[in-house]
Amino acid sequence: MSISYDPAKNEKNIAERGISFERATEFEWSSALIVEDTRKDYGESRFQALGYIGKRLHVLVFTPRADQVHVISLRNANRREVKRYEAQTQS
Repeated sequence: MSISYDPAKNEKNIAERGISFERATEFEWSSALIVEDTRKDYGESRFQALGYIGKRLHVLVFTPRADQVHVISLRNANRREVKRYEAQTQS
């Protein structure tokens, strides 16, 4: 899957969270939980996905653009998010 992102935001994410947006190319979409973020009007559809990159669960915030996924945020999932993922995928 093709991705895009803001290079400056990617550098900030690497500095703060230790993960590059490039890793989103490894995201396992087939087992991901995806929810639309409707908390406010972002001017475009925005989604939060919980899914694996390798053996670790991650949170990927993105918006679809043409034939790409535009990465807004990528980080390791916290304990609460891991529990939610497990509860929703193992029922």
